[in-house]
Parts: sequence; structure tokens; C-alpha cells
Amino acid sequence: MRRKSLLILSVAFLLILLGTAGCESLSPPSSVSQARSPVSGIFNQQSTGIWVSGEGKVSVVPDVAILSLGVQVQSGSVAEAQNNAATTMTAVVAELGNFGVAEKDIKTSQFSIAPLRRWSDKDGREILIGYQVTNTVIAKVRKIRDTGAIIDAAARAGGDYIVINSVSFTVNEPSAYYEEARKLAMADAQTKAEQLANLGKVKLGRPSYINETGAYMPVVRDFYAAAAIPAPTPISAGEMEISLSVQVVYSIE
Repeated sequence: MRRKSLLILSVAFLLILLGTAGCESLSPPSSVSQARSPVSGIFNQQSTGIWVSGEGKVSVVPDVAILSLGVQVQSGSVAEAQNNAATTMTAVVAELGNFGVAEKDIKTSQFSIAPLRRWSDKDGREILIGYQVTNTVIAKVRKIRDTGAIIDAAARAGGDYIVINSVSFTVNEPSAYYEEARKLAMADAQTKAEQLANLGKVKLGRPSYINETGAYMPVVRDFYAAAAIPAPTPISAGEMEISLSVQVVYSIE
């Protein structure tokens, strides 16, 4: 009986020891550091460093004009409307070529044939009165000084069918201007960080995080009515502003 009791107590004690060891294995040792993700690392840098944004702006004179123009013809039949539109559009495109606009710089942006209807009180319904053909192209004018003269020539060639939708101005090769704007943005961020470091009475360290948040190049645009434009047409490209932003985190030494 006594031996049986001792055996039961030994088994119970052993089970207690095993249970304690199992519970301890579920909790990680305090001395083992947890792995950090790159995102948490960035947030730690932001919370321990100086976080600033910088902006760089460069004024640029556009060197390319983008013309949206074409013809719009109405007639009693599809064939007649389409024929008149094709003949007139050929004359308009020929004028673009006379000013040195290459074929690769002329692209069709819209072509449509649509029926024209009006309400008839006599019939009590809409009746077909004809068809409308619209043909529009986008032309890139690399000799920007010719823009006004090209609009006038296209208006003469298109006559009453001409449609001048818009003219806009841009830069053909903006990469060099983006590089300059990027330098200005980083210099702006550096100036802000140095001021914050002085105000906080700390020593500014090296950048630990740099992110380009956005680049913007606006398009200067003018709009014209769907009618012939009296010559001469004055066109001025003016200036445009290319901007770029960065976010930088500086360490504190």
C-alpha cells in the first residue's frame, strides 16, 4: 500500500514538471529580439529622425505645340458627307505638311459618322434629315513659331467645315528639367532639415530615407470655337513650370 502511494505521488510530480516546461515553451525568451519588417524600420527612422519634404520648380519655355483640328461636314447622304469630309481633310493635312509637320506627328484622334434627326410635328416623330461626318487629328508642331500661321492655313483650307478644337504647349524633352528640379527639391529639403535641427538643438545627420513623391509638368492650353479663325492668329506659348517633390528622413547624431 505504501509503495503504491509513493508511485502515485512520483507520477503526479512528474506530470507537474512536464506541464510547467510546456507552459514556459509557449512564451519566447525575453532576450530574443523580434524580427522587424522594412516598413517598421522606416517608421522607426521617421520617429527618431527629422522628416521633411522638399520641392523644386523650374520655369521652362515650351518648344512644342499640340494642335487638335479637323473637319465636320453635314449632308443629306452618307456618301456625300464622307466625300466632302475626305476632300477637305486632305487639303487641311496638306497645309500641315507645307509647314514641315511630319506624317509621324499627325495622328487621327476621332472619326465618326452620325445620323442627323429633327422632330416633325406633322409626323409626330423624329425624322432623318442627313448625316454628319467628323474627322479630327492631333498634330505636333515642332517649329512652335509657325503655330499661328498653321492655324490660319488650316482654316483657309477647311473653309466652312474646319474645326479648331484646341492648341496646347509642352516640352519635347523634359528629362533635363526634371533633373534640375530634383536638385532644387533636395536642396529645399536640406535647408528645412537644418533649420529644424537648429531649432531642436540637435546635430543633423545623413539622409536615411529618400522618396520622390511626384513630378508635374502642366500643359498650357487654349481652346477655340468650331469656326474659321480670322488671320493672322496670334499665338504665344509663354512659360510653364515643371515641379518635383521629395520626402527625406535625416538621422540625428
